Amino acid sequence: MSDYAGQHEVISENMTSQITVDLTRYVQELKQERKSNFHDGRKAQQHIETCWKQLESSKRRFERDCKEADRAQQYFEKMDADINVTKADVEKARQQAQIRHQMAEDSKADYSSILQKFNHEQHEYYHTHIPSIFRKIQEMEERRIVRMGQSMKTYAEVDRQVIPIIGKCLDEIVKAAEAIDQKNDSQLVVEAYKSGFEPPGDIEFEDYTQPMKRTVSNNSLSNSRGEGKPELKLAGKAKGKLWPFIKKNKGSTPEDFSNLPPEQRRKKLQQKVDDLNKEIHKEMDQRDAITKMKDVYLKNPQMGDPASLDHKLAEAAQNIEKLRFEAQKFEAWLAEVEGRLQARGEQARRQSGMYDGQPPPTGHTCAQDRESSPDGSYTEEQSQESQVKVLATDFDDEFDDEEPLPAIGTCKALYTFEGQNEGTISVAEGETLYVIEEDRGDGWTRIRRGEDEEGYVPTSYVEVCLDRNAKGAKTYI
Repeated sequence: MSDYAGQHEVISENMTSQITVDLTRYVQELKQERKSNFHDGRKAQQHIETCWKQLESSKRRFERDCKEADRAQQYFEKMDADINVTKADVEKARQQAQIRHQMAEDSKADYSSILQKFNHEQHEYYHTHIPSIFRKIQEMEERRIVRMGQSMKTYAEVDRQVIPIIGKCLDEIVKAAEAIDQKNDSQLVVEAYKSGFEPPGDIEFEDYTQPMKRTVSNNSLSNSRGEGKPELKLAGKAKGKLWPFIKKNKGSTPEDFSNLPPEQRRKKLQQKVDDLNKEIHKEMDQRDAITKMKDVYLKNPQMGDPASLDHKLAEAAQNIEKLRFEAQKFEAWLAEVEGRLQARGEQARRQSGMYDGQPPPTGHTCAQDRESSPDGSYTEEQSQESQVKVLATDFDDEFDDEEPLPAIGTCKALYTFEGQNEGTISVAEGETLYVIEEDRGDGWTRIRRGEDEEGYVPTSYVEVCLDRNAKGAKTYI
């Protein structure tokens, strides 16, 4: 799998060097070329718009001058027909009419010239400039398409180069899958997680017709508490279950790992001792390095002050002493556990068949000084009551019947939901159910129907009303 992933990394590296880098640079060039073409297009469009504005302006001026000339001519004719007007006024009106006619002629000539110029510019715009710009953009896009095709071809070549190696990797994966030894794997798991508990011995028959004190087997699932009437106490749901299925401690872990089974405790303690020894060696190496540096400073004072390293040496010595104390503490616990495991093995071998055919012994026999409890921890014997108590055992979550979660509100189904996936539940529109877990931000709400049917539904499918007094309820939806 690692080699297979490595070939994909080779493909990625080759694509980066042979395709991505060149394409990135080529894309920048295309952006600049496209920007230049669009700038030319905007420039040509602005020029034709300016020519159009000039044409409109000259046209309005020509129209205005023509109207002014007509009014001046009409005024002259009116003055010339009036007998009460002096000759000087008539002459003045005639001259004004001539001036207006001349201005109209000039405006006409200017309008004609600008119109011819605009028609020429418009023809150039639609038949030369814009087609040229569009052709450049089209050629640019065609070059881009060709370049993309070349990149895809390069990718195919890069991928084809590693196909033989990938084929070998896949063949090796198949061989590895076919070589799986499930029995050996299971044995490795057993060795890694075995508890170290010994199976209990047979419980002795206690004859109540005999006026004598009875003893309790040291190998039973019990703790001897001294003399008295034996009392058998089983722990509800844990009745009849075995020690190997102990429940994981969800609280804080004791420093000596006394909550673990013997073998697991031994492994944890051994690991802790090894870690502490590594830290001790590390601190000692640092101390030696500081000592050598101090010697150099003593021989060459110009390189540094030797006294400046004294506090570091003292700190290193304190750390080493502290780590050694911790290591000794864990080594003592480790020796205790290893001694107990050996004693347990020898005792189990000695007691094999010990009680076969023997009458009940008289007197009182104490249980072991320390009996392992079903949860993997150890308790000291402190009283001498002869009371047999089978302790309650806690088991791993998958073997224990968990208490149902309390309802924190109710909900009404707004739509029908078919819960086809594992962990979901089907609901009908208008159905009322209990809410046992709010939406955690993933869009799902956990609900329950009746006492034992529960699952998740989309939050948007239900109208939720949480109980403010319920534990875990925060708001109303």
